[in-house]
Amino acid sequence: MLIKIYPDNPSEKELLKVVDILRDGGVIIYPTDTVYGMGCDINNKKAVERIAKIKGLKPEKANLSIICYDLSHITDYAKRVDNQTFKMMKKGLPGPYTFILEASNMIPKIFTAKKKTIGIRIPDHSIPRELVRLLGNPIVTTSIRDEDDIIEYSTDPELIYEKFERTVDCVIDGGYGNQVASTVVDCSGSEINLVREGLGEYKALF
Repeated sequence: MLIKIYPDNPSEKELLKVVDILRDGGVIIYPTDTVYGMGCDINNKKAVERIAKIKGLKPEKANLSIICYDLSHITDYAKRVDNQTFKMMKKGLPGPYTFILEASNMIPKIFTAKKKTIGIRIPDHSIPRELVRLLGNPIVTTSIRDEDDIIEYSTDPELIYEKFERTVDCVIDGGYGNQVASTVVDCSGSEINLVREGLGEYKALF
């Protein structure tokens, strides 16, 4: 299923169609402020396993992150967020950053079997955030990569749909995506480390 949703004024009716798919254990592809992502309801173990299988990885090694609606969710899914980390997150979010934090017990064990951390995103994009708000809990996110040697990430939602229509339950057409992924910052240890410089400027967080 391909559903057109306009980011500037997303239709709640169309969003609720997608939320129903998520509640039924479906896997969706959706736009973010960086690249298109693939996701599901965080609480649906079978859907998480399905995403890992699509990526050809075990769930605990699939580098899956979650999308939250706002910073009020953070304390539910991460523990011990110190003042410096919170200030960075407040400065960078919503925005093109993924913050790796120590996972709380609210994160399903399928995520943390081998590691005790979770990547958290609050994209500056209405569609994924509204999906989370209407669903009532975070959704899993992982980037849609392209097999092309030159283009790393797929940007055209219609081409993404052609590629994944038999693999996922729904693709949201929210316009062309970006070709640059999020900046990943690891805040789970005693020091803050830049894992990947992406669309978000790392220095802007300090």
